[in-house]
Amino acid sequence: METVIAGLLKDFEDGKMTRRQLIQSLALAAAAAVPGASAMAQTAAPQPKPPIPQAFEPAPWKTVWLDHISYAVADYRKSTAFYRDLMGWEIRNDNGTSQCTLKIGNVGEIIIRNRRPPAAEAAQAAGSGAQPAPTARVPLTGAINHVSWGIEPWSTEGVKAELERRGLKPRPDMVGENFKSYHVTDPDGWDLQISNKTSGGTGTGG
Repeated sequence: METVIAGLLKDFEDGKMTRRQLIQSLALAAAAAVPGASAMAQTAAPQPKPPIPQAFEPAPWKTVWLDHISYAVADYRKSTAFYRDLMGWEIRNDNGTSQCTLKIGNVGEIIIRNRRPPAAEAAQAAGSGAQPAPTARVPLTGAINHVSWGIEPWSTEGVKAELERRGLKPRPDMVGENFKSYHVTDPDGWDLQISNKTSGGTGTGG
C-alpha cells in the first residue's frame, strides 16, 4: 500500500497527473485495501469463551434414582418393540392407543408416547378437565445428543454381531482399556449408545 501511494505522489510531482487524478487514485487505492483488512480481522484468533457460571449455592440433595425418561416418537408401538427386543425392557403399562411405560431393570422407567402437536395436547387437557398451559411452549433450541445404557453380560464382538444381526449398523466408541460401547440409531433417529459400563462409570464415553 505504501509503495502504491509513493508511486502516485511521484507521478503527481513529476506532472504526470493532475491533483484531481491524484485524489481519485488515492481513494481507489484506499477502497482496494479494505477487503484485505477485513480478511485479516476474520483470521484473528477467536476470543476465549466465558467460563461456566459459578454455582448459586450447593444443591440441598443429590440425585440417587432415575424415575423415568419420556420419549415422544412417531410410532410408539414400533419404538416400544425396538427397545423391548434390543434392550430387554419390560412392558409395564400400555394404554393401547398412544403410550407405553417400560421398566428398565432396577434403574427406572421410560415412557414412550406418540408425538402430538401442541394444539392437540391443549385440546386433550381441556377435555380431561386439566388446566391447559397458559402460553405456548418455548421453541426448542437444543436436543439430546445421545443416551448411553450399560448392559451385561458384555462381549465386544458378541454385542457387535448381535446388533448387526438385527439389521443395525453399530458404530464403535472404544475409550481406553475399560470403556467399550457401540452407537446405533433407533426408529426415530435418536443416537442410542450401548456400553459395558453398568455402574460407577467414569463418563468417558462419547
